[in-house]
Amino acid sequence: MPTTSRTRSSRWSLARQLLVLQLAVILVLVAGGITIAYFDSRRTTNDRAGQQSLSVARAIADAPDIARAVSTPDPSATLQPFAVRVLADTGVDFVTIMSPAGIRYTHPNPALIGQPFLGHIEAAQRGGVVSETYTGSLGPSVRAVVPVFDAQHRVVALVAVGITIAAISAELQDRVWPLVGVAAAVLLVGACGGWLVSARLRRQTRGIAPGELSNLFEYHEAVLHSVREGVLLVDRDGRVGLCNDGARTLLGFHADPVGLPLDELGLPPELAAAFTATETGPTPVEPARAEQLHVTDSRVLVVSTTVVRSGGRAQGTVVLLRDHTELQTLTGELTTARSLAEALRSQAHEAANRLHTVVSLVEIGRPEDAVEFATAELALAQELTDRVVGSIAEPVLAALLLGKAAEASERGVEFTITPDTVIEEDLAIAGRDLVTILGNLVDNGIDAAVRGAGGRPAVVVTARSEDGGLFLRVADNGPGVPEEAVGDMFRRGWSTKAAEGHGLGLALVGQAVRRYGGSVDVGRDGGAVFTVRLPKQEAPR
Repeated sequence: MPTTSRTRSSRWSLARQLLVLQLAVILVLVAGGITIAYFDSRRTTNDRAGQQSLSVARAIADAPDIARAVSTPDPSATLQPFAVRVLADTGVDFVTIMSPAGIRYTHPNPALIGQPFLGHIEAAQRGGVVSETYTGSLGPSVRAVVPVFDAQHRVVALVAVGITIAAISAELQDRVWPLVGVAAAVLLVGACGGWLVSARLRRQTRGIAPGELSNLFEYHEAVLHSVREGVLLVDRDGRVGLCNDGARTLLGFHADPVGLPLDELGLPPELAAAFTATETGPTPVEPARAEQLHVTDSRVLVVSTTVVRSGGRAQGTVVLLRDHTELQTLTGELTTARSLAEALRSQAHEAANRLHTVVSLVEIGRPEDAVEFATAELALAQELTDRVVGSIAEPVLAALLLGKAAEASERGVEFTITPDTVIEEDLAIAGRDLVTILGNLVDNGIDAAVRGAGGRPAVVVTARSEDGGLFLRVADNGPGVPEEAVGDMFRRGWSTKAAEGHGLGLALVGQAVRRYGGSVDVGRDGGAVFTVRLPKQEAPR
């Protein structure tokens, strides 16, 4: 256990990795956004400085006083005060008015008046415009140089206006600080959101690392699809959340039912109701389990349900399915064998009584009566055996009828096999299914006859081949079956007996008959009459 703890603590959980990834992505996006915004602001600021310099230079060059002032003997006397006023009014860093040869008439530093202008003026000397970034006497600056024309459109002077890079950088800095603030706010909000998502994910994944989650999922898939038992998860809305291969096989699903509601899966209503059974009342300490026996068209299933709770609320149901078809069949065969054994024991007891009677008749000197008594009893038993064995080629069916006849005799029920009971050929029907169908019907008939209102209890059985198939008829003189109960009597749980554990026999009969494509009819003729028709089978199922 300590080793596992150290291993888990040495790995980052999925929530922590997601948080770090989110923070890294947010940081990269914010840094990229600030960088782009900075370069965009710098370009915008430089373009605006160039436009401002060009606009101010053109405005000065268009002033009529400039052309007149440069034609005077001392142009600086007039133009220097003018340039100072323009500097104060426009916010540019320098205004230089010069001769066409580049000799300054004005400058922010009066000591530089009369010296050559530092920069490119060739295009302006030819009447064009110069826009550039150049390092002059005031340092690097963005400047514009335009010509001044006289009335004859001759270049008589040049005007240079510029804004230093230092001033542009100061303005850019004023614009960048708000961007930094916005970026910091975005980073903070993103970090808080990432932390909230990470905290929620940590609660849902319980702090497990991705590798462990992957292993858990692989183990889950391996175990889920390897077990023979069926496992289903049904949510609160009655939809299937999970279904393994075993459940699909046991329930006969050809497609994956995940996401479908139970009422669209074609399940028997009782089975679907068992899947969604939930508890009421306070939350139990341990989830309660409920096991029920259910009969489908082809299987007998034991259904175990467990209610899943979270926060005091039922979140759904875990359903475990186990196949008891073979076990139930073997149980039925064992019950039949046990009843036959009980009948044989009873017959042995009766045979002992008859033997004692014969011996006593001999001892008292009545041998003729002893012989008559013994042969009469033997003839009755042999007659029934010979008739059943001679008319029924199916040994399992013949043995079943003989055993049920003995059981009926023991319980005081008149058991009659009709003369038209003839089966001359082997049936492509499994012996265990014959035991299930006819055995349960005869058992129910004997029980119903014993509970009859009056008269001697009686059961009449007919079994014969019909159109290559099998015809079975079991009638009793019991109370009969109410007409309104006919539709429900072949469902699990229906029974006329009040004791627990009944209500499965007729359900198994209906299952076996459906499996062979047959039919069961229920009627009345003094009591209940069950008629089973099984069509011809090409091969055993």
